[in-house]
Amino acid sequence: MPRVPHTNMSELRQDLTSGDWVLIAPGRATRPKFLDKKRPARKPTPKSTCPFEDLKKNGNWPPSFVSPDEKNWKIAVIPNKYPALERGAVCSVPFRHGIYHVRTAVGTHNLLITRDHNRHFTDLSRSEAANVFGVFQAFHDMAAKDKCAAYISTFYNYGPDAGASVWHPHYQMLTLPIIPPHNVRSLRGANEYFKKYGRCVRCDIIKVERKKKARVVFENEHAIAIAPYASKRPFEVSVLPKKHWDSFRDTPPAAVRDIALALQAVLQKMKKYLSDPDLNFFVHDTPLDHRDYRHHHWHIEVVPKTSLEAGFEFSTRIDINVVDPDIAAATLRGKKL
Repeated sequence: MPRVPHTNMSELRQDLTSGDWVLIAPGRATRPKFLDKKRPARKPTPKSTCPFEDLKKNGNWPPSFVSPDEKNWKIAVIPNKYPALERGAVCSVPFRHGIYHVRTAVGTHNLLITRDHNRHFTDLSRSEAANVFGVFQAFHDMAAKDKCAAYISTFYNYGPDAGASVWHPHYQMLTLPIIPPHNVRSLRGANEYFKKYGRCVRCDIIKVERKKKARVVFENEHAIAIAPYASKRPFEVSVLPKKHWDSFRDTPPAAVRDIALALQAVLQKMKKYLSDPDLNFFVHDTPLDHRDYRHHHWHIEVVPKTSLEAGFEFSTRIDINVVDPDIAAATLRGKKL
């Protein structure tokens, strides 16, 4: 296959795992406008109106988990008062509605709350950031014992454009009775690569990116953060354990700590160099059905809200990314464009 020289010409790049195509079109924005736009200072909502400032007063007590103790809690896990899924008397039941396939939405929807009203993940101490991920891991381990759960979605919304309706820092953990189609495609692609080459696709990606260095945003002993070659959105970053672990649940504590700190470093860079954008991050763990997923390499995706989907994206499901991932990584490393 001929190598195409690196130019400012648009390229269609295919994601190695999902098979999704992405249109990298750097010529559409030589320098994204939002890099030069000063975002107004964020205005926290008053503590007096915050549902998480006083958990007892707002009917969120007792939590299902609290650390270090009820009096001096720094982390609490509570059920969402407005859950997307709810636990039922039985597991999710499939049925037909005419020609349509339907299931009852049986699952759980929990929130992890950190104590300080104004300190988001970027502002936590290193030990506090690691503790958040320790609780995530414990919750994933517990969810794996739930016979009604097929997948767990753990994510963080920061800012209104990313879906955060409450200022107070909180993280969401949902157990689903299905494996989402996007994750199915990703798992299938990783398995096909594993069958063909006998290796993990993300381990190969890490090897290539560490050698090339251009798209590496951050690295420590156990973790690496990369701007993916086929990034769907500007300044998207993947945070991965360097060593192969298919499951977040089975990853050693030292590695989980380094992954949490790598993620925190990425978010701090986005705050500094991208004018504090709204963003989401989410964990891609293995499904909970206890099958063999040795081909999967768990990871975290960070997606800042720097662009909008429009007619092309909706009509083709091909994302347009106007920032070359090499440039995105260089920007996040502090290199001036």
